[in-house]
Amino acid sequence: MRISSYPLGPLETNCHVLDHQGRALAVDPGGDPAEVLDFLKAEKLTLEHILITHLHFDHIYGCARLAEATGAPILAPVADAYLLDTELGRGGVYGFPVVEPFASSPVPLGQTSFLGLECRCLPTPGHTPGSITFYFPQAGAAFVGDLIFYRSVGRTDFPGGSSAQLKTSVLEQIFTLPPETTLYSGHGMETNVADERTHNPFFLHDMF
Repeated sequence: MRISSYPLGPLETNCHVLDHQGRALAVDPGGDPAEVLDFLKAEKLTLEHILITHLHFDHIYGCARLAEATGAPILAPVADAYLLDTELGRGGVYGFPVVEPFASSPVPLGQTSFLGLECRCLPTPGHTPGSITFYFPQAGAAFVGDLIFYRSVGRTDFPGGSSAQLKTSVLEQIFTLPPETTLYSGHGMETNVADERTHNPFFLHDMF
């Protein structure tokens, strides 16, 4: 199993690509997916799914093009669907471009599989109502979107955000994962469960 990350789009959103035995999936293509497409072609990989952690515009700019180029279906959180009718989802605010429309199906919450690997689709609201974490036990990896970052957490001041929900999501869904689990965030560097439990300033006073 291999994980490659590409900062894409105006906010350099990490598009994470997981591949296994010639099959691949992409998480949060937030801009022009040319680099991802070049990688897939060079490595002779078949993209089977495009997974979306939440439906803010900076995480979905590349969805339409990537899906069109590969035929891969897009899976997105149902509880965030309403965002596509707002500037937070469709873009066009603060000088950012508008998101090209795309079709998607609901993420299957709970235990499922992608690429022949076990995946747990964990509801982790807080940054948005529908935010989802994709946890792959065999890869020791969790794709957390904008829920938690290296020594920080996602914003909760946007409509639909909740600091209380975010804290609960991290404590109950993320910090209960194996400590060595790598957390792949939507922006910035990756981190891991043990490091964030010990050093994240937003949780220093919580007992585990």
